[in-house]
Amino acid sequence: MNLYDVLKARGFIYQVTDEDAIRDLFQKEMVTGYIGFDPTADSLHAGSLVPIMALAHMQRCGHRPIALVGGGTGLVGDPSGKTETRKLLDADDIERNAKALKRQLSCYISFEEGKALLINNADWLVELNYIEFLRDVGKHFSVNKMLTAESVKQRLEKGLTFIEFNYMVLQAYDFYILNREYGCALQMGGQDQWGNIVTGIDLTRRISGKDVFGLTFPLITSSSGEKFGKSVQGAVWLDAQKTPPYEYYQFFRNTMDSDVKRYLGYFTFLQVDEIEALASLKPPLLNRTKEILAYEATRITHGEEQARNAYLASVEKFGESDPYRRVETSSSILRSEGANAAHPSIEISKKTISDGMSVIDAFVFSGLCSSKGEARRLIRQGGAYIGPKRIEDESVILVEDDFIEGALELWAGKKRHKTITLK
Repeated sequence: MNLYDVLKARGFIYQVTDEDAIRDLFQKEMVTGYIGFDPTADSLHAGSLVPIMALAHMQRCGHRPIALVGGGTGLVGDPSGKTETRKLLDADDIERNAKALKRQLSCYISFEEGKALLINNADWLVELNYIEFLRDVGKHFSVNKMLTAESVKQRLEKGLTFIEFNYMVLQAYDFYILNREYGCALQMGGQDQWGNIVTGIDLTRRISGKDVFGLTFPLITSSSGEKFGKSVQGAVWLDAQKTPPYEYYQFFRNTMDSDVKRYLGYFTFLQVDEIEALASLKPPLLNRTKEILAYEATRITHGEEQARNAYLASVEKFGESDPYRRVETSSSILRSEGANAAHPSIEISKKTISDGMSVIDAFVFSGLCSSKGEARRLIRQGGAYIGPKRIEDESVILVEDDFIEGALELWAGKKRHKTITLK
């Protein structure tokens, strides 16, 4: 598929400079495009996953991604999306962080044989002659126009340093250099980078006369308004030493129902039609979708083995949401052997069920409820399910025919469940 259509179908597109031109560009030739990453730490966090996955899709569609590490701009500090001045790091810290980021990005894109490039803008920014730069590059910038950029306006109320004000100029210069040296025709970034991106497009056209393009991604927040990549413990890091794979898995497993479809589009490589099918499931089977989301996101970042271990540990603790594999998926979660062994179940004789068993007694027998009164309250509050079907009537009598392949799944809420099996 055309890369633009892939990104649009998966929800990556927020703004573009020229939709038709970008789509045609991807159709006609191999495109080199870049995204900048701030080397202020030795690991990226989950909030960086959208741009990272965009680069991965770019490579999978046959184009060449550039991951630009801001070794030079990191010495200045990007004011975009920040209410306060960033802490400035020294060159040694930035160089060390840049090497760590390349190792991390290699989990998502291949840098072998020039299929992708990792470039540090310190290579051209650190050695700039200030007077020459002002004369040759600075003359193309209007201060009035720069003041209208969202990243600048947000900071003017609390104060914007002169060094931060220069950031837009330096990022624009990056785009020009990458176009001149590597034929880079596209810059991508978060929606707060729009002003910087269009400024780089304008500079490149003014100096070289070439057409280049820009594309931004939406700011990702949960349905509750929380910034993506945050948990109760703080930032969710891509580094396994900072955020262990099990915690990483649980972060995605605990996705709100209303966010599942978006997150599948952003953070997995599952096909769009499968995403639609998985996201359309109703509770409690929607929990299987969340398991698949968590598994695939963990697999991409930490590898198959760590994803499997995290999944099985979660199943052992909370139970499995689809032990009988009613949900079809192409996910390699299906290869996680032994998961069913951790599924909580309890046996009952056919003789006991021959005359029927009330659904109230079934919930008490399973241990999901400690008393008949608790079981009645659960049903009345809409939290009791047999498989994906909510129990509306507390007088229901269960018979042997209700057991599918000899098993009956009971759910108390969205996470607690037991299977009663006939013997």
